[in-house]
Amino acid sequence: MTVSQTLADFAAGLRLEEVPAAVSERARYLALDALGVALASSRKDFARIALNGVQAMGDTGTNEVVGMGAGLTLRDAILMNGLLVHGLDYDDTYLPGSIHLCATNVPAAFGVAAQRHASGRELLAALVVGLEAGARIAQAGLGNIHKAGFHPTSVCGAFSSSLVAGRLMGLNTKQLTLAQGIALATASGTVQPMQDGTWTKRFHPGWAAASGVVAAHMAQAGYTGPSLAYEGPMGFYNAFLGALAKEARPAMVGAQLGERWEFPTASIKLYPACHHMHAFVNAARDIREQMVGSLRAEDIESVHALVASVAVPLVCEPAAEKYAPATDYIAQFSLQFSIACGLLRGAFGLGELEPAVRTDPSLVALARKVTYEVDPASGFPKSRTGEVIVRLRDGRVLRARNEILPQEPASNEEIVAKFMENARTAVAPAKAAELCELLIGLEQQKDAAVLMQALGRATPAPGHSA
Repeated sequence: MTVSQTLADFAAGLRLEEVPAAVSERARYLALDALGVALASSRKDFARIALNGVQAMGDTGTNEVVGMGAGLTLRDAILMNGLLVHGLDYDDTYLPGSIHLCATNVPAAFGVAAQRHASGRELLAALVVGLEAGARIAQAGLGNIHKAGFHPTSVCGAFSSSLVAGRLMGLNTKQLTLAQGIALATASGTVQPMQDGTWTKRFHPGWAAASGVVAAHMAQAGYTGPSLAYEGPMGFYNAFLGALAKEARPAMVGAQLGERWEFPTASIKLYPACHHMHAFVNAARDIREQMVGSLRAEDIESVHALVASVAVPLVCEPAAEKYAPATDYIAQFSLQFSIACGLLRGAFGLGELEPAVRTDPSLVALARKVTYEVDPASGFPKSRTGEVIVRLRDGRVLRARNEILPQEPASNEEIVAKFMENARTAVAPAKAAELCELLIGLEQQKDAAVLMQALGRATPAPGHSA
């Protein structure tokens, strides 16, 4: 049986009542986290500009865009919602595959379910399918998708989104297999935007999710696609990984599928930045606490970081752009700037991405003192580690090492708190609480359109400053 057929059987045959309660609960809270980030993104310039671009094509519809009060075609609404979920780089990360699972699967699941007036349980079942499939497809690349220059969220998300949509549309296993083959033609997205701080990476998940949904509709109509979408001579792994393809393990995708669950270990981001930076922010904050919060820029002689090799081109280079981030997006991929914020401000949140903070002379000066070397003891990809060494002018050396393990995910309470913080940037606190309750209880919802209507119309009340 091919990988596509294995995933098709899984998608068609999954019964929500047979999914462990903890697994389906995690899917609900991952969706809550993603949609909170989408609400926060909806107030940003990039969201408005993207919506203007989509609307300029002239097509309209009744499908909702989170927090923006706009009606678009199904395809375009899913594109926009994927862009919003990933817009702040604050969405979940499945560490073994370096993939943001919800950025593609949540827009596909909520969008198609709403259009078809599916129940909350049907939505949740499709979401579980997509999250698990996406995690496994990315994991089987053994960390080499990024190394080959591609964005796993984008290239893998097209496949998983085709399964999400196909499940909700009632496709049979043959059609689901074809949908994945068609999705192969759309899989795309390189990591070049992470080098120059442009906006395109935000676009990747939306394009992937929309492409997957298009693939499912094409398969339903009878269009054909290759059955060896993953392991074929010109399939996903061989075509995208090049010389690294020999290390891929396509068989991992189906190993104990439906028995051992991968996606629940996805890490919730507690900082709005590349996940490779989180352990370093934690370590910098630990050093600040060692000084009882009295650390000053002028006290610091030098800062050195031990970094996983895979992270260097993403968050360390080009160094000249990282010291004084010209945009919020560059700041989200600047190890040097994030360490400086952790040391001097004890935080790295949305506030640290504002222009006044990015140009703070003391932060910029300290960021320029940050050097790095490849960490020979890095735990990647099983964990993400960060070690920071600070040498003070008085000769003292302060050191802290932090490790983020996938088996230690954020609690539901932490996810709710993060959702409320993000949602309150877009709507009044009472409305944020109402949305939170609605999403946590999505299984009880008889019509998913109610969920998307509430999210799409969650625009600022008069007098609310977002």
